[in-house]
Amino acid sequence: MLEDSFLEYLKSERNRSERTVSNYRLALREFKDFFNSLGEGWAWKSITPEIVREWVIFMLDEEDKSEATVNLSLSALRTFYHYLILIGEVSVNPMVKVVGPKRKKTLPSFVKEQDMQRLLDETEFGDDFAGVRDRTVILLLYMTGMRRAELLGLRDEDIRFSEQLIKVTGKRNKQRLIPMGEELQQAVRTYQEKRDSEFLDQIHEDAFLLGDKGKNLRVDEVEKIVKDCLSRVTGQEHRSPHVLRHSFATAMLNHGADLQSIQKLLGHESLKTTEIYTHLSFEELKKEYKNAHPRVPNP
Repeated sequence: MLEDSFLEYLKSERNRSERTVSNYRLALREFKDFFNSLGEGWAWKSITPEIVREWVIFMLDEEDKSEATVNLSLSALRTFYHYLILIGEVSVNPMVKVVGPKRKKTLPSFVKEQDMQRLLDETEFGDDFAGVRDRTVILLLYMTGMRRAELLGLRDEDIRFSEQLIKVTGKRNKQRLIPMGEELQQAVRTYQEKRDSEFLDQIHEDAFLLGDKGKNLRVDEVEKIVKDCLSRVTGQEHRSPHVLRHSFATAMLNHGADLQSIQKLLGHESLKTTEIYTHLSFEELKKEYKNAHPRVPNP
């Protein structure tokens, strides 16, 4: 049978894994079942692009499969037809004119404003060096939207109190200025005083943020600080510095900032990158609508 010889070809000639072979076997069987359900005589030569497209619609609508799963099935069928042409079994490939469904963009995770308020206003960080630093890290990420690498790259001279600005060096060494509110300014001053008194005699290569032992703060230390702090107010899976960047942008948009301003603050080259936050805010708005409107049944 052609399917069997194809699967053996995948294993012996193409060195595909057992998992791939198993997935392809299942996809081919499911396609044959679909074709037979149409009541037409079975033959690989008789398959047309229209039939394959009907299968795609069937998988998406009737079987409620994800775009990724549908594309995997199409990949199996596409590879199979390459094989059939290779061995001279068919002369026309129906898959040439078939395009799989586009995968939906995964919306970025963010922390709700009320959870961030609880973390920053009601949570005890402690007044020792680690506590003061950790709160400053959270404030810097949440109130500026800077990236983790940008945070770790900060130097004391980047903090411009007289101008109420922070100079951030982003990707490809592009620099931008981000405003500092009063709360952030006070947190930064308090942190610097605590840091300088704690590590008075230690050289820290002019880095703004230090670890518990006075060395430059590391990537894994920032990740742990953010994860531990966010765990106090949310049980969501994603609790990373980038989530706070998303939280900053979402909060700005929800409170009336225009996309161009958010784009500049985040350091996005393209406005299209920033536009994802409009989808994020709209999804949140839909949830609130479903939960609050008296004429809309709760899910």
